[in-house]
Amino acid sequence: MHSPSTPEMSSQEDLQACVAMMRGGSKSFFAASKLLPERIRAASVALYAFCRVADDLVDEGESSTASLEVLRTRLDAIYSSKPEPYIEDNALRMVVEQYELPRAMLDALIEGFEWDAQGKTYGTIEDVHQYGARVAGSVGAMMCWIMGNRKASTLARACELGVAMQLTNIARDVGEDARNGRLYLPTTWMKEAGIDPTHWLDQPSFSPALQTVIERLLAEADSLYAKAHTGIADLPKDCRAAILAARLIYAEIGHQLKREGCNSINHRTVVNSTRKWALLGQSKLQATWLSSPKDCAPPLEAIRYLIDACATMDINVQKTRPRLPNRNIVERIEWLLILCERLEFERRGANSPTRH
Repeated sequence: MHSPSTPEMSSQEDLQACVAMMRGGSKSFFAASKLLPERIRAASVALYAFCRVADDLVDEGESSTASLEVLRTRLDAIYSSKPEPYIEDNALRMVVEQYELPRAMLDALIEGFEWDAQGKTYGTIEDVHQYGARVAGSVGAMMCWIMGNRKASTLARACELGVAMQLTNIARDVGEDARNGRLYLPTTWMKEAGIDPTHWLDQPSFSPALQTVIERLLAEADSLYAKAHTGIADLPKDCRAAILAARLIYAEIGHQLKREGCNSINHRTVVNSTRKWALLGQSKLQATWLSSPKDCAPPLEAIRYLIDACATMDINVQKTRPRLPNRNIVERIEWLLILCERLEFERRGANSPTRH
């Protein structure tokens, strides 16, 4: 689909309509995005759109190798300021140019998709951290970058929050992933619990032994949530509530899973709307009195390379204009409606649910 020239995305009404269309793909993203300030809501939606389409392309394409090559070629074009004629590529080009977004973060994300396509398994929790750093920590870092804080310590906490969320996703989706032939639990933990990972993947079932593995993973996630929590105070004031909301909602998924006995084989844990809205309200209140820690903890080893890449990066973006041009309201609405239409069409045609 050919897209119009990229407009400046700044209309709150337009973005609310776009996010509403996209909430079927990620209810947690939709809930937390309600608290994002208008100044970055457009960029966050554009980033989400590209990540989602990229994930779907790799998952649903006839050849994952070919799809990954296409994605890397599309990124080359975006960073050359000559994006392919897709709405999400034009949207991401705007984000790259306006915020000088380091490509290392997007390369990390695509590498994580590649690991998925390869059916990679993970022996240790540190290996799982490496996967989480790519598919979720990179997104946390990009959001932090867009918000305006580019300090290494704050980027580290944002990455760690993404990894914590991914651990929650893994714990919640054990059964769904296994039925798709994927295993993200640390295989050493499974063996310690008396479970043969290969045999279990052939016939996934819930057991007290598996419960202990999932409980360990949720405990690891909680540890990272606590560590990442301290970085929220370093974000701009108008962004803290949204990120705190995302942190509380995802952590609550894990808490609810524990209350259900950690059985994520036979059903998928959800946080009901009432509880989500309560956490949104809690985030709004708590965000006003967050304080920065005196001591900065070292970054999780798995995300260190991303932080280093941001610290030493060369933007290498060919800017064709110093500022994005203003567009009239009709053009902005048209652009966003086309994006929404494309994403909604792809969501309805998808064969598998979105992870995030």
